[in-house]
Amino acid sequence: MTVNNIHPISSSLLKSKDKETLLGQKGNVFWMYGLSGSGKSTLAIQVERDLHQSKLHSIILDGDNLRNSLNKDLGFTDKDREENLRRACEVAKMLAVNGLVVIASFITPRRKFRESAREIIGKEFFNEVFVKASYKKCKERDVKGLYAKAEKGEINQFTGKSSEFEEPIAPWLTIETELETPEASAKKLLDAILEKVKP
Repeated sequence: MTVNNIHPISSSLLKSKDKETLLGQKGNVFWMYGLSGSGKSTLAIQVERDLHQSKLHSIILDGDNLRNSLNKDLGFTDKDREENLRRACEVAKMLAVNGLVVIASFITPRRKFRESAREIIGKEFFNEVFVKASYKKCKERDVKGLYAKAEKGEINQFTGKSSEFEEPIAPWLTIETELETPEASAKKLLDAILEKVKP
């Protein structure tokens, strides 16, 4: 679709480095993805608090939160999932360009979605974090009751069951929440983030 009569002012705005200097940190997006119940939200909440303690300003973009607000008009078809993630990526990019540490938490089931996220956000900001846990383990946890509903046929296009989740080939970081404690997972993620965002 061609958009006419718009005149972006991007070239006149302050540069990312100006914002980063003011904040004393480097803008980055840490895109966490994995099955529902793999531990993405738990990790995001803990790491946001840890970054705050380290005097670093971060923001969480959570899939459920955005589906309850910005993306409430979207369903769960592949087309809707793609649009859901496109919008989230555009928001994440705006925040990172302005020097913020963005912790994004989205299932992001397909490799093409993750590649699209990298293209939209930009390689200089995008860090792919695979939060790995098996379908069986996530079903045991079932923190939101979604697996029970999926088993009863109450949820169509449920990732890992009726809708495929494609595992990554070479993510920036893999966190295996099935094999370690939440504290160990959070520390692993925090240490990796600090390496990237401290000036």
